[in-house]
Amino acid sequence: MPDKTPMVSVIVPCYNQSEYLDDALESVYNQSYKNWECIIVNDGSTDDTRSKGTSWIKKDARFIYIEQDNMGVSGARNKGIGVSKGIYILPLDADDKIDISYIYHGVSAFLKNNNLKLVYCRAMKFGMVSEVWNLRPFSYYNLAVSNIIFSSAIFKREDWERVGGYDLRMDQGLEDWEFWIHILKSGGEVRQLEMTGFYYRIHKESRNQSLSSVNKKELKEYMSVKHADFFVRQFGSFHAFMHEGLEENKNLKRQLKSRKHAFGVLLKSYFNLFKKKEH
Repeated sequence: MPDKTPMVSVIVPCYNQSEYLDDALESVYNQSYKNWECIIVNDGSTDDTRSKGTSWIKKDARFIYIEQDNMGVSGARNKGIGVSKGIYILPLDADDKIDISYIYHGVSAFLKNNNLKLVYCRAMKFGMVSEVWNLRPFSYYNLAVSNIIFSSAIFKREDWERVGGYDLRMDQGLEDWEFWIHILKSGGEVRQLEMTGFYYRIHKESRNQSLSSVNKKELKEYMSVKHADFFVRQFGSFHAFMHEGLEENKNLKRQLKSRKHAFGVLLKSYFNLFKKKEH
């Protein structure tokens, strides 16, 4: 690695996950790359997150502990990033872990390529299962189809500032997917490291697994409207309709070849979405 060692801010939101918090923070503490800070955000927990979190700030001054009323993972990440000082940001959920050399290799990749917007790695699942997490290779098209990048990717603070942070409206889930699209849709490169550097804990039921089909549909519709330019550029149609498997999609896709018509459909869907929310 070059002589420069820019600071990396690891953001760890925690909402009633204190039983796993030590594992996550231990994986940060053991990093071979030393110029990091770790912001622990207690997002209104009712368990012993406070005592667990404050014990780490006594162990190492690079840990910082803050609290807020419950706002959800997007709000907690934004809060942590807002008080952080790092050039690069690494979100880490309180029940996950990272490899000892993940930050080192991530920063090395950024320092070698000024065009990089996002760096992530290979991943393993652990907990209820133990297996490789097979992620589809990155392409803008694949990102438009579904989220192919886990939450603990490294990105530049300036890109978080540019897009206004994580979207608080994505409070039911899919917030990572929306955020990746937002920072990447204007261009830039993405690098997946060859190393296995992220460990994703599998529970009996996760927040995304419990997301209802109705809520998921509404979130996708909201994303498709907010990032209409991105989805139209990738496959020329309204993303929510692309994946519903309805017969009328065939006609819709043909009609949406016209960019003008595509935005007409998207705008109509936008108003219908908010009309439903008013009732």
